[in-house]
Order: sequence, then structure tokens, then C-alpha cells
Amino acid sequence: MTPFGEKLRVLRTERGILQRDMAAALEVSPAYLSALEHGRRGAPSAGLIHQICSYLGLIWDDADELKALAKLSRPRLKLHTAGLTPEQTALGNRIARTLRNLDPQTVTAMHKLLDAAQAATPESPPPRAKTRAKATGSTPES
Repeated sequence: MTPFGEKLRVLRTERGILQRDMAAALEVSPAYLSALEHGRRGAPSAGLIHQICSYLGLIWDDADELKALAKLSRPRLKLHTAGLTPEQTALGNRIARTLRNLDPQTVTAMHKLLDAAQAATPESPPPRAKTRAKATGSTPES
């Protein structure tokens, strides 16, 4: 289950809404809504998240929380290690291999460690997009 799916299920059941009724209101299949709740589908589109917030009556902080959880809820992760150190690459691969077997306390401790490391590290600017030089047929003068 993903963080988004878990929260969606809690919100729905707290309100006594059946999955099939919510799916019908959102114009999605009950199977799709079930897959979202159980983490078998990727994060929904921004439009569907907006529909869910409207349907459940979520505003402000509650709606923002659901949107943030959707961003954290990709069931299939890709890790691009180009430009990372060998140690960073090894760590990413090790986490990918062992995450399923970690107990909840270890996962919580890892979250805290990463949060502390992120808070202590100044943010670096986002990488610049690489642009291709236009072929003009002339060479630059020195």
C-alpha cells in the first residue's frame, strides 16, 4: 500500500463511503480505485486528485496533504545514478534490494536519518537542462 492509497482508504471509510459508490462518483472503475488504495497503480493525475478532494470535501491543509502523499506514492521507482558517487549508487541499489524486508522501526529510523541529513545539507540548485548548440556553419571568433 502507498501513503496515498492508505490515506484515501482512511478518508473514504471514515465517511462510510463504499468503494463502488466513490468510483462511480469519480467516473473510474471500482477496480481502478481499489488498485489506487492498494498501491497497485501509480499516483493519480492532478485532475483526479482534485476530483477526490472535491468529492470528500477536503480543503486547504487536508487537500495539500493528499496531493503531497500522491507525489510520494509511486509503486515502481526508478533510480538514475548517473553523476552519483559509487557509494551513492551502491546505497540506492542496496535499499532497493532490502527495503521489502526492513521492519517498521528501521524504516522510521531511516526516514529520520534522511530528514536530518537533508536539513543539514544546503539545497543545491536544480540541474540545468542541457542545450544543443545550433549549427550555424560559422565558427566563433576568438
